Amino acid sequence: MATSAVGAAGLLIPATAGSATASPAGATGAAGARGASAVTDLDPASVPKFTQAMPLAPTATPYMSMPMMMDCYALTIQEADKEVLPGALTRVWTFNGSFPGPVLKARSGVRTVVDQTNNLPVGISVHLHGAHVSADNDGDPMVLIPPNGGSKTYTYPNSQPHANLWFHDHAHHAESESAFRGLAGTYLLTDDVEQSLNLPSGAYDVPIQLRDAHFDDQAQLVYQMGDQSRNVILANGKAWPYLNVAARKYRFRLCNTANTRFFTLALSDGATFQQIGSDGGLLPAPVTVNQVVISPGERADIVVDFSKYAVGTTLELRNEGTGGLIDQISKVLQFRVDRTAADTSVVPSTLRTLPALPAATVNRSFTLAMGGGVATINGLAYEHGRIDTEIAYGATEVWTVTNPGPGNHNFHVHLVQFRVIERNGTPVTSGPEYGLKDTVRVGAGETVKIQATFTGYRGQYLYHCHMFDHAAMGMMATLRVS
Repeated sequence: MATSAVGAAGLLIPATAGSATASPAGATGAAGARGASAVTDLDPASVPKFTQAMPLAPTATPYMSMPMMMDCYALTIQEADKEVLPGALTRVWTFNGSFPGPVLKARSGVRTVVDQTNNLPVGISVHLHGAHVSADNDGDPMVLIPPNGGSKTYTYPNSQPHANLWFHDHAHHAESESAFRGLAGTYLLTDDVEQSLNLPSGAYDVPIQLRDAHFDDQAQLVYQMGDQSRNVILANGKAWPYLNVAARKYRFRLCNTANTRFFTLALSDGATFQQIGSDGGLLPAPVTVNQVVISPGERADIVVDFSKYAVGTTLELRNEGTGGLIDQISKVLQFRVDRTAADTSVVPSTLRTLPALPAATVNRSFTLAMGGGVATINGLAYEHGRIDTEIAYGATEVWTVTNPGPGNHNFHVHLVQFRVIERNGTPVTSGPEYGLKDTVRVGAGETVKIQATFTGYRGQYLYHCHMFDHAAMGMMATLRVS
């Protein structure tokens, strides 16, 4: 299909039938994406900033619903052409043809059933990140939905408190590319505790997926493992968009779906805002901050009050973690205060009570390392079928995770929501990490202690760095609860 693309000079140029498209799985790197076409990298500085409205992720509608018992959804994994860069179409991989992926809304205690049909030419394994589910519904990296029309039904019991979850591919050695090409959706689990609060809701509760990307000058994605040239920032599938907001409070559910990039997010005027939640739902109390840091896979639930700004004000959500070296990756999203609106929402001083931490009976240590193109945990690269950690059902364990560096990592454990109890020798007793988590930053030279209770299900689950490229390079292992 003939489309148009943004050229290196920022001009619209016609695409022909021979233009580069998304590379098939296995054809990684610039050469795989471009084929024989004379295509060069897009200059990110040529992309106009804040000219596209940020789309809202569509909310999926169940095809069958049994109130307070079960909701059933049908999602199709497929390619689609979307305007990511202004005036051009990009081939992406999607759930239900939407980029960003759809939002599934669920409630604790009400089962969610998702029929996934895979129309891509590669196998896919869907993982609901942060969910407490049985092993056969967790997205085993070697149990794939067959390509070209294969299907699988996933059942999520939602037997956990409210949480900001998301879903993505977890097919081993392929998850890095499939996530890069767009396979990410949002799953918002609520419960009576969250619903009893008068937080911003409806149109004022906005999920935002944040990530980076690398394009060629035909506006097509260029995938390469460990790529350091992903310098176009996307918010809900648009490059450097804007969002019109009213002069009132908004709740933003931020999710970092990038392959490897960390975001340090702040308002351009330095104003404070409130962080009210993280991966596993609300914090015990709101935390007033002037920035939030989220590594790949992490979520931050924040409330920004625009009532302090006059109509006509513009300000930016910026990425402060760039060292000021590259202007384009410091820009994320522009807010435009374009109207007033009534606001009866509040952020109460107490949000929830966290479950008590039981006494831990087992202590383990894990070291994350990279070298020679291989990524390891405790010196071993991932091997399917090898059990790296045996855990007794019901055990409460403390894991000490160390990153000797160089380079950043993070750490994600399937099945459980854990607590971060110590960072670099300092106990975590308050702040943004004092809540339920499933992914935690472990920067170069850092050591983090987490505590989790392994109950609910027996079987095999993964733990790994959630920088997709690192997991695909082997920084992943298997635990077995028995």
